[in-house]
Amino acid sequence: MKTLIIVPCYNESETILTLYREICEKTTCDVIVINDCSTDSSKDIMTLNNIPHIDLPLNLGIGGAVQTGYRYALQNGYDIAIQVDGDGQHDPSWIDNLIEPIIKGDADMVIGSRFIDNKGFQSSVMRRFGIRFFKTLIFCLSGKRITDATSGFRAINRKGMILFDNYYAKDYPEPESNMLALKNKLIVKEIPVTMRERQGGVSSISPSKSVYYMFKVSIGIIITSLREYPPLNN
Repeated sequence: MKTLIIVPCYNESETILTLYREICEKTTCDVIVINDCSTDSSKDIMTLNNIPHIDLPLNLGIGGAVQTGYRYALQNGYDIAIQVDGDGQHDPSWIDNLIEPIIKGDADMVIGSRFIDNKGFQSSVMRRFGIRFFKTLIFCLSGKRITDATSGFRAINRKGMILFDNYYAKDYPEPESNMLALKNKLIVKEIPVTMRERQGGVSSISPSKSVYYMFKVSIGIIITSLREYPPLNN
């Protein structure tokens, strides 16, 4: 199946070249980097090294960058789209495992979870608290248990791409998009993966933003669970 790896990039000059080379070494998938108006040398590095990328005219945030990638995948006839974060946390070695349930027709969306086998980098104590909270909230609203609700390491088929092309949160979109997929009856599965610590750059979720993050995402999940969505055209 025609498969695209989408790498959202905002100020990832420390990691983007190494990550791109690792993806090319470990997979045969196409790659597109979405440069979300980086203010460091990310754009120059991608241009000099012929890394396929799209330069956004405005900073759209992680949600807008990933949604741009999904739209690009749809317009160019891809069957599967995979999000791999630009900070180097996601190991491309797991991509074959990630897309296998989609290829077999067993899932519309597959999430790479660090909490099934509990191996590798497990995130900070505060992050793990937030992940458990979102896991519980999603379970209460949908009946579906997602162990790694904030994981950005995920693959979706065209049905999922169409949904996310039409509806996608701007900031911190992963937990809300999980609820969106479940609300629209996508088959969502998780597989165990081993993640790494951030290889460079700075997280967008600083301690000072944590309370805002928890509140905003929680409201978004609840609203998504209550909203009625029209049928999407394939």
